[in-house]
Amino acid sequence: MRRSVTLTIVLAITGLLGGGLFRYIFNDPSEASVANYLRSCTHGVALALVMGSVHLYFSSRSSAWVRRWPFVVELLIRSITMAVVLAITAIAMEVILYDHRIEFGWIAGDFPKIMGFSLGLSVPFSTAYELTRMTGGRTLLHVLLGRYRRPIREQRVLLFLDLVGSTSLAEAMGELRVQELLTRFFFDIDEAIVSHGGEVHAYVGDEVIVTWPVNASPSSRRYLDCVFAIDDRLAELADDYRWEFGTVPAFRAGMHAGTVVISECGDSRRQLAYFGDTVNVTARLQQHCKVVGRALLVSGELLRLLPEDANVIIEPLGSTRLRGRAAPIEIFAVARREAATARRQASS
Repeated sequence: MRRSVTLTIVLAITGLLGGGLFRYIFNDPSEASVANYLRSCTHGVALALVMGSVHLYFSSRSSAWVRRWPFVVELLIRSITMAVVLAITAIAMEVILYDHRIEFGWIAGDFPKIMGFSLGLSVPFSTAYELTRMTGGRTLLHVLLGRYRRPIREQRVLLFLDLVGSTSLAEAMGELRVQELLTRFFFDIDEAIVSHGGEVHAYVGDEVIVTWPVNASPSSRRYLDCVFAIDDRLAELADDYRWEFGTVPAFRAGMHAGTVVISECGDSRRQLAYFGDTVNVTARLQQHCKVVGRALLVSGELLRLLPEDANVIIEPLGSTRLRGRAAPIEIFAVARREAATARRQASS
């Protein structure tokens, strides 16, 4: 929801400016009235919002049928759809805003200009949109500004979350079918991550790595709320998962906070890499969930960033030496009180 609102605002502003620019460049100066500029700006906003809607559709689960085709075919379908939808919108807005029938002079004159201008603007927008989807908006900005050209230390919260029982699922369902489940799982939990300010750093097998920067006022429930929102989302879609895959995915998660070294790495394929003890501890916490039979484990460092909340049950598990690490770490199991109560009632 948060991502859609931001995109809508950006598109509306872009369309507003684009419509005014089109009027200034292509129309007769004698027609440069306030009313005509308002019409052009409204026309631009409508075209921009429609363009964004097409992009959102083709990045949603509803367009999975397109992604089954080769990329060239997918690109062709997306381009044709964009052109047709923009053409219909341009014609409809011309009728609505100027209250006249479509004439041949407009079809031969202004209409090609509107289409060329709109499709031309869609290219940089599409590029920025896809880059943002690939890297995350905040990360993309930092990369463009060169923030990570050299290694830099940052205070980060990390979440390692993986699918429970993926190996046994692969044996029962087959690897291709499990990959479909994982793809659906990662797609369905993405909104919960984004809406709570998280950035997906990477997908590694059946695991997703999410990160948050620790700001000047670090006390926040958003880290835990993100995990709880993922749990709620899977509960909402439980019937869909049972119908499609015969099972409802469950997860184990580890969360930790501390210093992370971030840097651009690689040459032929550059990417951001996270280094340091914080990364290793978070991975070990997630793995330790299986040992202690808990769905969510957090470190003492992470716990200190959280405000007190009566609806959260925090269970101290003591100081533990995690695999591959000599120094012990304070570990806590975390759960929602209402969720724990519901489980007890279901089992009684």
